[in-house]
Amino acid sequence: MSDRFTLSEDNILYYLGTSCRKSDRQQEETVLRLVVPSTMDVQEGFTKQRATRLGFEILKNPEDPVYPLTNEYSDVVSKHPPSQLPPDRGVRHEIDLVPGTKYCCELIDAFFAEKGKYGVVRESKSPHSTPTFCVRKPNGKWCLVHAYSKMNNATVPAQTPIPRKDVLLNNMSGCTLYSALDLVDGYYQILMRESDIPLTTVSTPSGMLWEWLAMPQGLSNSPATFNRLVTQLFRPLRTFAQTYFDGIFVHSRAEDGQTAMEVHLKYLRRVFEVMRANKLYFNIDKCVFAAEEIKVLGCFVSRVSVRADPGKVKAIAAWPTPRSQKDLRK
Repeated sequence: MSDRFTLSEDNILYYLGTSCRKSDRQQEETVLRLVVPSTMDVQEGFTKQRATRLGFEILKNPEDPVYPLTNEYSDVVSKHPPSQLPPDRGVRHEIDLVPGTKYCCELIDAFFAEKGKYGVVRESKSPHSTPTFCVRKPNGKWCLVHAYSKMNNATVPAQTPIPRKDVLLNNMSGCTLYSALDLVDGYYQILMRESDIPLTTVSTPSGMLWEWLAMPQGLSNSPATFNRLVTQLFRPLRTFAQTYFDGIFVHSRAEDGQTAMEVHLKYLRRVFEVMRANKLYFNIDKCVFAAEEIKVLGCFVSRVSVRADPGKVKAIAAWPTPRSQKDLRK
């Protein structure tokens, strides 16, 4: 057996365990070395190419083959989508309380003036109220948090299946071109069930009560409802458009005498048509169009491989090689 091997999740524990069980003489003779894959240059090329395929870069170049399509569908691929109550698409978020549950929360400050302008919330006379507070995000901005913990404890959990990562990556691998599309304010694109609107009530420092007409963040079943909507809308396109909550990943290869780019533009158009018909919107700054490699759920997917994000496995890759049983137990 060669004393050189490439790091992977499947073989590292086997090799380390085998090495540490050898006699002292064998351990001295055997030196296991973790080698850097020879594909680093290829990966660097993918990274540079992916940067040139970002949405805002596409908009700078009218000669780019994706530019006419993004321009034609500028109403759904935009930095500033309209802030308004979404249409009824047949999926409304529902809150099914456990029978006999009593729900009551204290009042604290919240800020809803801006949402009130666009009709996403309205003044409320609900007997319920939920505490609201702000936490600072890594970028320094504030994030609004609703403490729906008591109501969540009294809510029947939704049994909506979550897309499997391995299936999604397997469906995408081996294609030539990829696009990663990011939905804007996904939760606010879903209406609340009318009878449940009072349960979403929050308060402001001035004593105002506001209730959500669109699905707010913080409800235990919100992710499941949002995933149900996305899956329902894009199920007819699942052969070339994979969905995972607010992410839509389009993949294609050359077929039927058409180039990979021609096929990819055809697929993007079908995705954009679904977005336009349902008044959903992408964040152009976070979208990647027609790249040879994209990042999907902590992995990089391309025609040649599906590889882990180096930043995610750095700690494992840099882990020192155990030289004894004591080292292996650490």
